[in-house]
Amino acid sequence: MTEQVRPEELSPEEGEYLVRLARRSVEHYLRTGEKLPLPGDAPSRLGKPGAAFVTITTYHGPEYRELRGCIGYVEPVKSLLEAVRDVALEAAFNDPRFPPLNPDELPRVTFEVSVLGPLEPLPRRPEERPGSFRIGRHGLVARRGVFQGLLLPEVPVEYLWDPETFLAETCVKAGMAPSCWLDPETEFYRFSGRVWREKTPRGEVEERDLEEEYRRLLSRYLRG
Repeated sequence: MTEQVRPEELSPEEGEYLVRLARRSVEHYLRTGEKLPLPGDAPSRLGKPGAAFVTITTYHGPEYRELRGCIGYVEPVKSLLEAVRDVALEAAFNDPRFPPLNPDELPRVTFEVSVLGPLEPLPRRPEERPGSFRIGRHGLVARRGVFQGLLLPEVPVEYLWDPETFLAETCVKAGMAPSCWLDPETEFYRFSGRVWREKTPRGEVEERDLEEEYRRLLSRYLRG
């Protein structure tokens, strides 16, 4: 099998292409009721296997966006191009937390694409786990038996979590107790990620510098 696309391989133009594709996929489906055919003008790298999430937010301004849908693949089960197209539709219409997106919302929502790298195991020793990943650079996956949960790299940035809180919240996402990360039998993984989004609905696309966002927000919080 072809090796999956790693986030660090992508160019700014390829990241922008994926965000535009996410929106086009949803708009096409709302217009026709059918899945968008894969475009023939896509950069060739995007045809390799890849893992991605699409997040849709209701835009209230540059400082506040409200989650409207978020679904994705943590494993490279199809090409990155297909993955973004398909999970854009899932985020828009099949996220169980929200009603399906309607056409009137399109001018008020922004699309964000997170491209994920391969899963890398965290240490088995719980005391080593908080220092084994970086806020703003890595997302986390917790697994134990039938329980599994994932949080994207942008989540701890937006909530200003420290590493221990990020671990605990990943446990909660997996349906386990917050302390599950203290148990060596709970498997934890990190993955790198890069994130592109529309600055405004249908607007310019930017890559988020999550580590810089975290530093800025944390500084603002500490200043009160």
